[in-house]
Amino acid sequence: MKRVLLDKIGSVTQTCRLSREVRLGAEIPAVEGGVIVVRVLTSKTTYDQIELPSGRLSKVKPGDVLAGALGHRKALFGYSGHVPGEVCVGVRLHMLNLGGVIGQCDAANPDLGQPFVCEVLGQVLHFPYLGERVGLPAHITQGAIPLDDRLDAGGIPVVAVVGSCMNSGKTQAACALIQAFTHRGLTVAAGKATGVSLRRDILAMEDAGARRTLIFTDLGVVTTTAAVAPRVARTLLTHLAEDAPDIIVLEMGDGLLGLYGVDAILDDPDLRASFRAVVLAANDPVAAWGGARLLRERHLLEPTVVTGPATDNPAGGHLVVRETGRPAVNARTDAEGLAAIVLEALPPRAAAAATATTAPSLVEDARQAAGPVAAPPLPGIAAPREGSA
Repeated sequence: MKRVLLDKIGSVTQTCRLSREVRLGAEIPAVEGGVIVVRVLTSKTTYDQIELPSGRLSKVKPGDVLAGALGHRKALFGYSGHVPGEVCVGVRLHMLNLGGVIGQCDAANPDLGQPFVCEVLGQVLHFPYLGERVGLPAHITQGAIPLDDRLDAGGIPVVAVVGSCMNSGKTQAACALIQAFTHRGLTVAAGKATGVSLRRDILAMEDAGARRTLIFTDLGVVTTTAAVAPRVARTLLTHLAEDAPDIIVLEMGDGLLGLYGVDAILDDPDLRASFRAVVLAANDPVAAWGGARLLRERHLLEPTVVTGPATDNPAGGHLVVRETGRPAVNARTDAEGLAAIVLEALPPRAAAAATATTAPSLVEDARQAAGPVAAPPLPGIAAPREGSA
Protein backbone atom coordinates (compact mmCIF):
# COMPACT_ATOMS: atom_id res chain seq x y z
CA MET A 1 0.00 0.00 0.00
CA LYS A 2 1.34 3.41 -0.96
CA ARG A 3 0.18 6.99 -0.85
CA VAL A 4 -0.22 9.01 -4.04
CA LEU A 5 -1.12 12.66 -4.60
CA LEU A 6 -3.57 13.10 -7.46
CA ASP A 7 -3.23 15.87 -10.03
CA LYS A 8 -6.78 15.38 -11.34
CA ILE A 9 -9.86 13.35 -10.46
CA GLY A 10 -12.26 12.16 -13.16
CA SER A 11 -15.95 12.93 -12.67
CA VAL A 12 -16.77 9.24 -13.13
CA THR A 13 -15.52 8.72 -9.55
CA GLN A 14 -17.75 11.41 -8.02
CA THR A 15 -19.75 9.02 -5.86
CA CYS A 16 -16.51 8.02 -4.09
CA ARG A 17 -15.75 11.63 -3.06
CA LEU A 18 -12.01 11.10 -3.39
CA SER A 19 -9.51 13.42 -1.74
CA ARG A 20 -6.35 14.57 -3.51
CA GLU A 21 -4.31 12.05 -1.50
CA VAL A 22 -5.27 8.39 -1.91
CA ARG A 23 -3.83 5.04 -0.92
CA LEU A 24 -3.20 2.44 -3.58
CA GLY A 25 -3.09 -1.34 -3.55
CA ALA A 26 -1.24 -3.53 -6.00
CA GLU A 27 -4.08 -6.01 -6.56
CA ILE A 28 -6.53 -4.63 -9.11
CA PRO A 29 -9.86 -6.36 -9.77
CA ALA A 30 -10.59 -6.08 -13.51
CA VAL A 31 -14.19 -4.99 -13.01
CA GLU A 32 -16.21 -2.18 -14.54
CA GLY A 33 -16.45 0.68 -12.06
CA GLY A 34 -13.27 -0.14 -10.19
CA VAL A 35 -11.44 3.06 -9.26
CA ILE A 36 -7.78 3.13 -10.31
CA VAL A 37 -4.97 5.66 -10.59
CA VAL A 38 -2.95 6.10 -13.78
CA ARG A 39 -0.12 8.27 -15.03
CA VAL A 40 -0.60 9.90 -18.43
CA LEU A 41 2.25 9.08 -20.83
CA THR A 42 1.28 10.87 -24.04
CA SER A 43 0.11 14.29 -25.19
CA LYS A 44 -2.81 15.37 -27.37
CA THR A 45 -4.02 18.57 -28.99
CA THR A 46 -7.66 17.53 -29.38
CA TYR A 47 -9.98 15.74 -26.96
CA ASP A 48 -7.30 16.57 -24.39
CA GLN A 49 -9.32 17.35 -21.26
CA ILE A 50 -10.86 15.57 -18.31
CA GLU A 51 -14.08 16.51 -16.55
CA LEU A 52 -13.56 17.02 -12.82
CA PRO A 53 -16.23 16.16 -10.21
CA SER A 54 -17.16 19.87 -10.20
CA GLY A 55 -17.98 19.64 -13.91
CA ARG A 56 -15.05 21.85 -14.88
CA LEU A 57 -12.89 20.64 -17.77
CA SER A 58 -9.15 20.51 -17.06
CA LYS A 59 -6.43 20.06 -19.68
CA VAL A 60 -4.53 16.78 -19.37
CA LYS A 61 -0.75 16.82 -19.71
CA PRO A 62 1.92 14.11 -19.84
CA GLY A 63 2.90 13.10 -16.32
CA ASP A 64 -0.49 13.91 -14.80
CA VAL A 65 -1.59 11.41 -12.15
CA LEU A 66 -5.31 10.81 -12.57
CA ALA A 67 -8.04 8.88 -10.79
CA GLY A 68 -10.57 7.24 -13.08
CA ALA A 69 -12.73 4.14 -13.30
CA LEU A 70 -12.45 1.04 -15.42
CA GLY A 71 -15.15 0.86 -18.05
CA HIS A 72 -16.07 0.19 -21.65
CA ARG A 73 -17.24 2.46 -24.43
CA LYS A 74 -18.91 1.79 -27.81
CA ALA A 75 -19.27 5.26 -29.30
CA LEU A 76 -20.26 5.90 -32.90
CA PHE A 77 -18.25 9.15 -33.07
CA GLY A 78 -15.75 8.46 -30.29
CA TYR A 79 -13.49 5.72 -28.97
CA SER A 80 -14.43 2.08 -28.58
CA GLY A 81 -12.80 0.07 -25.83
CA HIS A 82 -13.25 -2.61 -23.18
CA VAL A 83 -12.10 -3.62 -19.71
CA PRO A 84 -9.29 -6.17 -20.18
CA GLY A 85 -9.55 -9.54 -18.46
CA GLU A 86 -6.58 -8.69 -16.25
CA VAL A 87 -5.29 -5.37 -14.95
CA CYS A 88 -2.03 -5.02 -13.07
CA VAL A 89 0.38 -2.30 -12.01
CA GLY A 90 2.48 -1.07 -14.93
CA VAL A 91 0.09 -2.14 -17.69
CA ARG A 92 -0.83 0.49 -20.26
CA LEU A 93 -4.46 1.41 -20.84
CA HIS A 94 -6.30 4.34 -22.44
CA MET A 95 -8.58 7.17 -21.36
CA LEU A 96 -11.75 6.45 -23.34
CA ASN A 97 -13.77 9.59 -22.59
CA LEU A 98 -13.68 13.00 -20.91
CA GLY A 99 -15.21 11.66 -17.71
CA GLY A 100 -12.15 9.56 -16.88
CA VAL A 101 -13.29 6.11 -18.07
CA ILE A 102 -10.22 3.88 -18.44
CA GLY A 103 -9.97 0.79 -20.62
CA GLN A 104 -8.24 -0.89 -23.53
CA CYS A 105 -8.94 1.03 -26.72
CA ASP A 106 -10.16 -1.12 -29.61
CA ALA A 107 -10.76 1.63 -32.18
CA ALA A 108 -10.06 5.35 -32.39
CA ASN A 109 -11.96 8.08 -34.18
CA PRO A 110 -9.87 9.88 -36.84
CA ASP A 111 -11.28 13.25 -35.78
CA LEU A 112 -10.14 12.75 -32.18
CA GLY A 113 -6.76 11.12 -32.76
CA GLN A 114 -5.42 8.33 -30.58
CA PRO A 115 -6.55 8.38 -26.94
CA PHE A 116 -4.26 9.19 -24.03
CA VAL A 117 -2.00 6.26 -23.14
CA CYS A 118 -1.83 5.76 -19.38
CA GLU A 119 0.29 3.62 -17.06
CA VAL A 120 -1.66 1.94 -14.27
CA LEU A 121 -0.25 2.84 -10.83
CA GLY A 122 -2.66 0.92 -8.64
CA GLN A 123 -6.12 0.32 -7.19
CA VAL A 124 -7.60 3.06 -5.02
CA LEU A 125 -8.43 1.74 -1.54
CA HIS A 126 -11.15 2.89 0.80
CA PHE A 127 -11.37 2.17 4.50
CA PRO A 128 -14.98 1.54 5.56
CA TYR A 129 -14.18 0.10 8.98
CA LEU A 130 -13.37 2.71 11.59
CA GLY A 131 -10.13 2.00 13.40
CA GLU A 132 -9.02 -0.76 11.02
CA ARG A 133 -6.22 -0.41 8.51
CA VAL A 134 -7.81 -2.83 6.08
CA GLY A 135 -8.34 -1.20 2.71
CA LEU A 136 -10.91 -2.45 0.23
CA PRO A 137 -10.93 -1.80 -3.54
CA ALA A 138 -12.82 1.41 -4.25
CA HIS A 139 -15.74 1.20 -6.68
CA ILE A 140 -18.14 3.85 -7.96
CA THR A 141 -21.05 2.05 -6.29
CA GLN A 142 -19.72 3.57 -3.04
CA GLY A 143 -22.17 6.27 -2.06
CA ALA A 144 -24.29 5.58 -5.14
CA ILE A 145 -28.07 5.23 -5.23
CA PRO A 146 -28.83 1.49 -5.35
CA LEU A 147 -30.39 0.18 -8.55
CA ASP A 148 -34.02 -0.83 -8.12
CA ASP A 149 -36.52 -2.73 -10.25
CA ARG A 150 -39.34 -0.64 -8.81
CA LEU A 151 -40.88 2.17 -10.88
CA ASP A 152 -42.89 4.82 -9.08
CA ALA A 153 -43.10 8.08 -11.01
CA GLY A 154 -45.99 9.21 -8.85
CA GLY A 155 -48.13 10.01 -11.86
CA ILE A 156 -45.73 12.75 -12.91
CA PRO A 157 -45.59 13.05 -16.73
CA VAL A 158 -42.27 12.05 -18.25
CA VAL A 159 -40.98 13.64 -21.46
CA ALA A 160 -38.57 11.20 -23.13
CA VAL A 161 -35.90 12.69 -25.40
CA VAL A 162 -34.38 10.22 -27.85
CA GLY A 163 -32.16 10.64 -30.88
CA SER A 164 -31.15 9.09 -34.15
CA CYS A 165 -27.53 8.88 -32.93
CA MET A 166 -24.86 10.74 -30.97
CA ASN A 167 -24.72 14.51 -31.47
CA SER A 168 -28.24 14.72 -32.87
CA GLY A 169 -29.40 17.55 -30.60
CA LYS A 170 -30.90 15.60 -27.69
CA THR A 171 -29.36 17.65 -24.89
CA GLN A 172 -30.14 20.89 -26.73
CA ALA A 173 -33.77 19.81 -26.94
CA ALA A 174 -33.89 18.71 -23.31
CA CYS A 175 -32.42 22.01 -22.11
CA ALA A 176 -34.73 24.05 -24.35
CA LEU A 177 -37.74 22.23 -22.92
CA ILE A 178 -36.55 22.60 -19.33
CA GLN A 179 -36.00 26.34 -19.72
CA ALA A 180 -39.34 26.88 -21.46
CA PHE A 181 -41.20 24.82 -18.85
CA THR A 182 -39.46 26.70 -16.04
CA HIS A 183 -40.42 30.05 -17.59
CA ARG A 184 -44.03 28.85 -17.46
CA GLY A 185 -43.71 28.36 -13.71
CA LEU A 186 -43.39 24.58 -13.81
CA THR A 187 -40.99 22.67 -11.57
CA VAL A 188 -38.80 20.37 -13.65
CA ALA A 189 -36.57 17.43 -12.73
CA ALA A 190 -34.26 15.90 -15.34
CA GLY A 191 -32.09 12.87 -15.87
CA LYS A 192 -29.88 11.06 -18.33
CA ALA A 193 -30.49 7.32 -18.53
CA THR A 194 -27.96 5.94 -21.02
CA GLY A 195 -24.46 6.53 -22.35
CA VAL A 196 -20.93 6.72 -20.93
CA SER A 197 -20.22 8.59 -17.72
CA LEU A 198 -19.98 12.37 -18.22
CA ARG A 199 -21.85 14.95 -16.16
CA ARG A 200 -21.76 17.72 -18.77
CA ASP A 201 -25.30 17.13 -20.05
CA ILE A 202 -27.06 17.08 -16.68
CA LEU A 203 -25.09 20.17 -15.61
CA ALA A 204 -26.45 21.90 -18.71
CA MET A 205 -29.93 20.83 -17.63
CA GLU A 206 -29.33 22.39 -14.21
CA ASP A 207 -28.24 25.60 -15.93
CA ALA A 208 -31.50 25.50 -17.91
CA GLY A 209 -33.52 25.42 -14.70
CA ALA A 210 -33.91 21.80 -13.61
CA ARG A 211 -34.42 21.67 -9.83
CA ARG A 212 -32.88 18.22 -9.51
CA THR A 213 -30.84 16.11 -11.91
CA LEU A 214 -29.51 12.57 -11.90
CA ILE A 215 -27.38 10.52 -14.25
CA PHE A 216 -26.75 6.78 -14.38
CA THR A 217 -23.31 7.34 -12.81
CA ASP A 218 -25.11 8.43 -9.65
CA LEU A 219 -26.37 4.83 -9.53
CA GLY A 220 -22.87 3.35 -9.76
CA VAL A 221 -22.96 2.62 -13.49
CA VAL A 222 -20.02 3.64 -15.71
CA THR A 223 -21.52 2.67 -19.06
CA THR A 224 -25.07 1.50 -19.66
CA THR A 225 -26.01 -1.63 -21.59
CA ALA A 226 -29.26 -3.26 -22.60
CA ALA A 227 -28.98 -5.50 -19.54
CA VAL A 228 -28.96 -2.64 -17.01
CA ALA A 229 -30.59 0.33 -18.78
CA PRO A 230 -34.24 -0.43 -17.84
CA ARG A 231 -33.31 -0.69 -14.14
CA VAL A 232 -31.37 2.56 -14.45
CA ALA A 233 -34.36 4.35 -15.99
CA ARG A 234 -36.74 2.96 -13.37
CA THR A 235 -34.48 4.05 -10.52
CA LEU A 236 -33.87 7.50 -11.98
CA LEU A 237 -37.57 8.19 -12.49
CA THR A 238 -38.50 6.92 -9.02
CA HIS A 239 -35.93 9.16 -7.33
CA LEU A 240 -36.60 12.20 -9.52
CA ALA A 241 -40.29 11.92 -8.66
CA GLU A 242 -39.63 12.08 -4.91
CA ASP A 243 -39.70 15.88 -4.88
CA ALA A 244 -43.00 15.91 -6.79
CA PRO A 245 -41.95 18.05 -9.78
CA ASP A 246 -44.54 19.01 -12.38
CA ILE A 247 -42.59 17.34 -15.21
CA ILE A 248 -39.61 15.00 -15.58
CA VAL A 249 -37.43 15.30 -18.69
CA LEU A 250 -35.47 12.10 -19.37
CA GLU A 251 -32.74 12.11 -22.01
CA MET A 252 -31.43 8.86 -23.44
CA GLY A 253 -27.87 9.21 -24.64
CA ASP A 254 -26.69 7.63 -27.90
CA GLY A 255 -29.20 6.61 -30.58
CA LEU A 256 -32.18 4.36 -31.10
CA LEU A 257 -29.88 1.78 -32.70
CA GLY A 258 -26.97 2.26 -30.28
CA LEU A 259 -25.36 -0.19 -27.86
CA TYR A 260 -26.17 1.54 -24.58
CA GLY A 261 -29.67 0.15 -23.99
CA VAL A 262 -32.03 2.81 -25.35
CA ASP A 263 -34.00 0.09 -27.15
CA ALA A 264 -34.30 -1.94 -23.94
CA ILE A 265 -35.81 1.06 -22.13
CA LEU A 266 -38.30 1.70 -24.92
CA ASP A 267 -39.27 -1.97 -24.93
CA ASP A 268 -40.10 -1.94 -21.20
CA PRO A 269 -43.94 -1.71 -21.01
CA ASP A 270 -44.00 0.13 -17.66
CA LEU A 271 -41.41 2.67 -18.71
CA ARG A 272 -43.10 3.14 -22.07
CA ALA A 273 -46.39 3.84 -20.31
CA SER A 274 -44.75 6.55 -18.20
CA PHE A 275 -43.64 8.50 -21.29
CA ARG A 276 -46.40 11.02 -21.99
CA ALA A 277 -44.42 12.69 -24.78
CA VAL A 278 -41.52 11.51 -26.95
CA VAL A 279 -39.22 14.05 -28.55
CA LEU A 280 -37.13 12.71 -31.44
CA ALA A 281 -33.88 14.53 -32.28
CA ALA A 282 -32.57 13.72 -35.76
CA ASN A 283 -29.55 14.80 -37.79
CA ASP A 284 -31.32 14.90 -41.15
CA PRO A 285 -34.70 14.08 -42.74
CA VAL A 286 -33.69 10.47 -43.46
CA ALA A 287 -32.79 9.98 -39.79
CA ALA A 288 -36.08 11.57 -38.78
CA TRP A 289 -38.02 9.23 -41.07
CA GLY A 290 -36.13 6.16 -39.84
CA GLY A 291 -36.33 7.21 -36.20
CA ALA A 292 -40.08 7.75 -36.37
CA ARG A 293 -40.50 4.37 -38.05
CA LEU A 294 -38.37 2.62 -35.40
CA LEU A 295 -40.37 4.22 -32.59
CA ARG A 296 -43.67 3.18 -34.15
CA GLU A 297 -42.87 -0.29 -35.44
CA ARG A 298 -40.39 -1.62 -32.88
CA HIS A 299 -41.35 0.23 -29.74
CA LEU A 300 -45.04 1.07 -30.26
CA LEU A 301 -44.40 4.74 -29.49
CA GLU A 302 -45.59 7.74 -31.46
CA PRO A 303 -43.12 10.64 -31.61
CA THR A 304 -44.71 13.85 -30.38
CA VAL A 305 -42.39 16.18 -32.28
CA VAL A 306 -39.13 16.07 -34.25
CA THR A 307 -36.22 18.41 -33.59
CA GLY A 308 -32.46 18.48 -34.12
CA PRO A 309 -30.29 19.51 -37.11
CA ALA A 310 -32.93 18.06 -39.46
CA THR A 311 -35.05 21.10 -38.57
CA ASP A 312 -32.32 23.74 -38.88
CA ASN A 313 -33.97 25.30 -41.93
CA PRO A 314 -37.44 25.30 -43.55
CA ALA A 315 -36.45 22.82 -46.24
CA GLY A 316 -35.43 20.19 -43.71
CA GLY A 317 -38.40 20.92 -41.49
CA HIS A 318 -40.79 20.56 -44.41
CA LEU A 319 -39.33 17.19 -45.37
CA VAL A 320 -39.58 15.98 -41.78
CA VAL A 321 -43.24 16.95 -41.59
CA ARG A 322 -43.98 15.41 -44.98
CA GLU A 323 -42.26 12.09 -44.29
CA THR A 324 -43.07 11.56 -40.60
CA GLY A 325 -46.43 13.28 -40.26
CA ARG A 326 -45.20 14.94 -37.07
CA PRO A 327 -44.45 18.60 -36.27
CA ALA A 328 -40.86 19.74 -36.83
CA VAL A 329 -39.58 22.41 -34.42
CA ASN A 330 -36.01 23.58 -33.97
CA ALA A 331 -34.98 23.57 -30.31
CA ARG A 332 -32.31 26.22 -30.78
CA THR A 333 -34.46 28.81 -32.49
CA ASP A 334 -37.95 28.02 -31.19
CA ALA A 335 -37.84 26.54 -27.70
CA GLU A 336 -41.23 28.04 -26.91
CA GLY A 337 -42.86 26.36 -29.90
CA LEU A 338 -41.28 23.04 -28.99
CA ALA A 339 -42.51 23.30 -25.41
CA ALA A 340 -46.04 24.26 -26.52
CA ILE A 341 -46.38 21.11 -28.63
CA VAL A 342 -45.03 18.89 -25.86
CA LEU A 343 -47.32 20.45 -23.27
CA GLU A 344 -50.34 19.73 -25.45
CA ALA A 345 -49.43 16.03 -25.28
CA LEU A 346 -49.24 15.98 -21.47
CA PRO A 347 -52.09 15.29 -19.03
CA PRO A 348 -54.44 18.23 -18.46
CA ARG A 349 -52.99 18.96 -15.01
CA ALA A 350 -49.51 19.75 -16.30
CA ALA A 351 -50.77 21.70 -19.29
CA ALA A 352 -53.21 23.66 -17.11
CA ALA A 353 -50.47 24.51 -14.62
CA ALA A 354 -48.29 25.84 -17.41
CA THR A 355 -51.09 27.90 -18.92
CA ALA A 356 -52.14 29.28 -15.55
CA THR A 357 -48.67 30.65 -14.87
CA THR A 358 -48.01 31.99 -18.35
CA ALA A 359 -49.59 34.91 -20.11
CA PRO A 360 -52.17 33.46 -22.56
CA SER A 361 -50.69 35.50 -25.38
CA LEU A 362 -47.31 33.82 -24.90
CA VAL A 363 -48.83 30.36 -25.02
CA GLU A 364 -50.75 31.18 -28.18
CA ASP A 365 -47.67 32.77 -29.76
CA ALA A 366 -45.67 29.62 -28.98
CA ARG A 367 -48.31 27.38 -30.54
CA GLN A 368 -48.44 29.50 -33.65
CA ALA A 369 -44.64 29.55 -33.83
CA ALA A 370 -44.60 25.74 -33.79
CA GLY A 371 -46.51 25.77 -37.06
CA PRO A 372 -49.06 23.32 -38.43
CA VAL A 373 -48.29 19.66 -38.95
CA ALA A 374 -49.32 19.79 -42.60
CA ALA A 375 -46.82 22.32 -43.91
CA PRO A 376 -47.43 23.81 -47.36
CA PRO A 377 -45.09 22.65 -50.12
CA LEU A 378 -41.88 24.61 -50.55
CA PRO A 379 -40.68 25.66 -54.01
CA GLY A 380 -38.98 22.73 -55.68
CA ILE A 381 -40.34 20.17 -53.22
CA ALA A 382 -43.21 17.90 -54.15
CA ALA A 383 -46.45 17.94 -52.22
CA PRO A 384 -47.00 15.17 -49.65
CA ARG A 385 -47.75 11.77 -51.13
CA GLU A 386 -50.95 9.96 -50.29
CA GLY A 387 -50.33 7.92 -47.14
CA SER A 388 -46.77 9.17 -46.76
CA ALA A 389 -47.27 9.78 -43.03
